[in-house]
Order: sequence, then C-alpha cells, then structure tokens
Amino acid sequence: MKTIIAACSQNLSGSRASIQTALRTLLAVPWPSQRDVRSALQLLAVLQWVLSFLLLGTVSLLLLIYLLFTGLWLVPVLYLAWIIFDWDTPEKGGRRLPCLRRWTVWKHFRDYFPVKLVKTHDLSPSHNYIIGSHPHGILCVGAFCNFITGSTGFEELFPGIRSFLTTLAGNFRLPVFREYLMSGGLCPVTRRAIGYLLSQKGTGNAVAIVIGGAAESLSCRPGVTTLILKNRKGFVRMALRHGAFLVPSFSFGENDLFRQVVFEEGSWMRSIQRRFQKMIGFAPCLFYGRGLTSGQSRGFLPYSRPITTVVGEPVAVPKVENPSRELVDRYHELYIRALLKLFNENKTKYGLSESDELHIL
Repeated sequence: MKTIIAACSQNLSGSRASIQTALRTLLAVPWPSQRDVRSALQLLAVLQWVLSFLLLGTVSLLLLIYLLFTGLWLVPVLYLAWIIFDWDTPEKGGRRLPCLRRWTVWKHFRDYFPVKLVKTHDLSPSHNYIIGSHPHGILCVGAFCNFITGSTGFEELFPGIRSFLTTLAGNFRLPVFREYLMSGGLCPVTRRAIGYLLSQKGTGNAVAIVIGGAAESLSCRPGVTTLILKNRKGFVRMALRHGAFLVPSFSFGENDLFRQVVFEEGSWMRSIQRRFQKMIGFAPCLFYGRGLTSGQSRGFLPYSRPITTVVGEPVAVPKVENPSRELVDRYHELYIRALLKLFNENKTKYGLSESDELHIL
C-alpha cells in the first residue's frame, strides 16, 4: 500500500512539474505586438473583400440551388420571389446602408495598402457629377475604397456630395451578392441606372465610372500607364443629357497591386480574352499577388503598395437633351485635357518620374 501511495505521489509531483514547465514555456513566448495585430487585421480585411468579390455571388447561387432539394426549399423560393419583386431596385438608386460604409473593417482595408484620397478642387452640392476613374487595374481597389467606403474621408473632403460607383450589370443578377453591392452604393453601369442617379435623386450626386473597363484590365501591369479612353464617349453623352459636370480622377499605384501575364495582341490567348470580354462583360486575366503567409509568397491577395487617388478639376457641362456628335467630341476632348493635366501635375508626387507619360488608346 505504501508503495502505491509513493508511486502516486511521485506521479503527481511529476505532473505538477510538467504543468509548471509548460506554463513557463508559454509565458516565455513573446506576445504579438500592436503592429503584428494591426497587420493581421489589415490582411483579414483585404481577404474578406477579395473573397466577397470573387466568390460570394457564385457560392450563394450554388447554396440556394442546393437548398432547393432539401427540407429548406422554401428559403430559396422566397428569396427568388423577393428578387423578382426587387428586380429594378439596382437601377433605381439601390439601397445604400451608411452603417456598412462606415465599417471599421474598411479602415483596416485602407491601411493595408495604404489608400489616400487627394482633393484638388471643390465640388459644389448644387451640381451632379460623373467622375471618371482611371486606371481600371485588376480589381479597382482605389475606386472602391474611395467612392464606396468612408475610410478615406470622401464625405468630409466633399461635403454635400454622395458618391456612387458603377460596376457590371451582371453582378446584380447574382443572389446575395446584389444586396452586398447595393448596400455599399454600387449600381449597374447602364444608361438607366446612371440616368436615374443624375435626374431623380436631386443634386449633389457623384457617379464614379471606371471608364477603361475590362479592356483596360488586360494591359494592367506595373510601370504601364495606358488607358482605354479614345473611343469611350458614352459617359460624355450621359453628362450632356443630364448637365452633369465631368471630373477626372487618377489612382496612382493601382497597377502595382498585382502581376499579370500579358498576352501580345494577335495571340490566340489574347483573342480568347477579347471574346470573353464581348460575351460576358469582363476579361479573364491570369494574375497573381501575394499569399497569406508572407509578402514573398504567391497568392490572390494584392500586394501592399500605396494608392493615391487624386480628384481633379470639374469640367462644366451644359444640359443638352440630344447632344450632337460634334458636341460630344468637344467635351470628350476637354475631359482628356483635364485628365492629362491632372496626371502630369501629380505624377512625380506619387511614385512616377517626370518622363512617364499617360498613353490614351
């Protein structure tokens, strides 16, 4: 009996010693610094944004289809009925949720790059505006952060101005994803949607359009400042019909966020990309960024490169219900001049050299 008690006592002493050793080891491990915590939060903020834009619509659609064949079949049926009832809402101003635009997560998103908004001229609340956003880049990070989230202080820099951002109309046909987009202030890049914002919502509205679109994303790579703009005149015609002033903006650093495999014009891969662009509205790009583990690994997250979006001087536009081609060409030329002026006056301030030029195709 004494032998058993002694053995038990020895085991308890050994266990106590093991626990104490484990606690000492745990306490010896350095706690993450505030900088490490901030970096982790910034990475998670960017991760949720990328996953939302790349997967939320497709995953939601597949989930609703799956639920149709389960005991929860009523959920997708009711949601489908709601979408049918709510079909036109994206083209009638959407459903902005100010609380979503003020999420703390967007501040971490902003600080990851970081993103900065620069004002050069006032925008009067007594007018409406079409803001041309350049360049497109891969995922339009600068346009989203500045015109959709409140993290860079757009409303403080331009008091009385409500900003909207346009995106492909097809995105608003994806379940759940459409609600996510509308809540932030995104709307379809269609005449009807843009016309509604410029004519039915009073004044003080600024609709940002990434004019280069999918075609411009195919040429996106670091060190290249080429815009698809020469034959893009629909936004000028819309501005004339509604008397909306034209405002150029340029996001310096947007093309540095990803690395893309760029196929030469005339190659069979380039032709496939062009065909997809015409069929579905966007061009499939072969690109990569950093991974989750480190900045040196490869993955689908953007690199942390600074983005500075400079909003330029507005071009005053008269209201002409049926503008002629010559009038559209004239204001299109005025807009390009304003954009070139904005680029040349700010390029050396935000990472480019004096010899860099803006190429417009």
